[in-house]
Amino acid sequence: MTKNLQSYDYIVVGAGSAGAIVASRLSEDPKSTVLLVELGGSDSSVFIRMPTALGIPMNTPKYNWGFVSAPEPYLNNRRLNCPRGKVIGGSSSINGMVYVRGHALDFDEWESHGAAGWNYQNCLPYFKKLETHQCITSEYAGSNGPVAISGGNNMRNPLYRAFIDAGVEAGYKETDDYNGYRQEGFGQKFMNVDGGVRASTGYAYLKNVKNRPNLTILKHALVTRIIFDGKTATGIQCHIGGQTKEFSAQQEVVLCAGSIGSPQLLQVSGVGPRETLAAAGIDLVHELPGVGENLQDHLEFNFQYRCKQPITLNSELGLFKKALIGARWLLFKTGLGRTNHFESCAFIRSKAGVQWPDIQYHFLPGAISYDGTVAFKGHGFQVHVGHNKPTSRGHVRVVSRDVKQHPEIQFNYLATEEDKQGFRDCVHLTREIMRQPAMDIFRGEVIQPTDDVQSDEQIDAFIREAVDSAYHPSCTCKMGIDAMAVVDPELRVHGLSNIRVIDSSIFPTIPNGNLNAPTMMVAERGADLIKGNIQQPVAMAVYTNKDWEKRQK
Repeated sequence: MTKNLQSYDYIVVGAGSAGAIVASRLSEDPKSTVLLVELGGSDSSVFIRMPTALGIPMNTPKYNWGFVSAPEPYLNNRRLNCPRGKVIGGSSSINGMVYVRGHALDFDEWESHGAAGWNYQNCLPYFKKLETHQCITSEYAGSNGPVAISGGNNMRNPLYRAFIDAGVEAGYKETDDYNGYRQEGFGQKFMNVDGGVRASTGYAYLKNVKNRPNLTILKHALVTRIIFDGKTATGIQCHIGGQTKEFSAQQEVVLCAGSIGSPQLLQVSGVGPRETLAAAGIDLVHELPGVGENLQDHLEFNFQYRCKQPITLNSELGLFKKALIGARWLLFKTGLGRTNHFESCAFIRSKAGVQWPDIQYHFLPGAISYDGTVAFKGHGFQVHVGHNKPTSRGHVRVVSRDVKQHPEIQFNYLATEEDKQGFRDCVHLTREIMRQPAMDIFRGEVIQPTDDVQSDEQIDAFIREAVDSAYHPSCTCKMGIDAMAVVDPELRVHGLSNIRVIDSSIFPTIPNGNLNAPTMMVAERGADLIKGNIQQPVAMAVYTNKDWEKRQK
């Protein structure tokens, strides 16, 4: 079978967290030909593969689309970066590698929004299918999947344990697996790292199948539009090496371009809100008002403290120390190079009556920024905190028929009083946790937010300046059956034939956690929906609000 075909059974657009999985699974059938199209190139860079170097690919234009939000009206008109992967593995090749499924009730919430069949008992088999968990053995964890789940250096730095102990002292519980029975509580954090190497979807799903005769991976190709015959998707148009080429799909076009790319491609192809397309000079193929709407993201900020003991990452950031870390990783895949350094975490409720945890913590034994620069001289540590169930909604809207021109991305962060209050709660609750005795031997002077930030007005002002995106854009092609839904529960685009969307854009609501794990789950289940081979649901108990209320009594 030749790999030079211009016609394929399936065309998968985007080789990222979802697309690499979909292409790998569809090409398991030797009778199906699959074309996987990606604008970026190889993911073989040492800076992608080495976990501790995560800030480099995220800030490298070669690997990042470089999206930026419009001025955010509730964040003092700041423009926030919205990095998206432009490389094999997509955002899983440039992200923080944190592995969080979300709470079980997040998926029940999806079903309540019209995504029939996407409740927790139906999603759990697909989480397990993709996982090989190296730290947890339980009925909740997978053991034979392509993606490794590990613990980095397994909390060797004593600050990780001190953070967990502080949470317990503050009245919270410890959890041994926030992806299992009980998300709520303090515990070890897990990551997509395999033997010291980033376990992106390119690494996990494509490395061993890229030479299949029925799978063609086309790199450095920009998909400019989806080709339609009436209401039926028949293929794609690409720019490759200065030329325009077309490829036809005999079965389906599957969009896996992410929460920015998928709605943009639909819109430039004439599918979306009538007013948005008209303003951009795009002829309407199919009116679908929800395309690009319902945009959601997580925000977070850092609590930073000086550390009384010289045990933090701040002493490891000089050029000589970084070279030693890199050399040890290159030779042995050991040491500080093998971890993302987020090795303990927590999920708590912002207030009584909240149905499931809505605040998330990532603890870091250093006071540094994502790009690895030192926040100050000396030693420090920080805890990242965010309110994870936002009620604010934004949009992605094209401004031109030229796909190379970035769309308008408006998140409308903190537009609602509920979201503002969520971050006030983050400040108050985090202060209480960090003042516990377990932190006394480590906790020095507070760097931010300072103790004089007390009133709602002062906290709001601090948050507007300090908060940043957690890089979790989602929900712009939401799944459901209402007027603003873009895809049905089978992930087929409403009103069109032979086209689906399979990526984080189809989430109806954003889960309580990082998004790479639920995106991979959606890809696994979406591929089975295409193949007509859906797995049976698994009924498993989870810790919910009823358990929490009993404990209070």
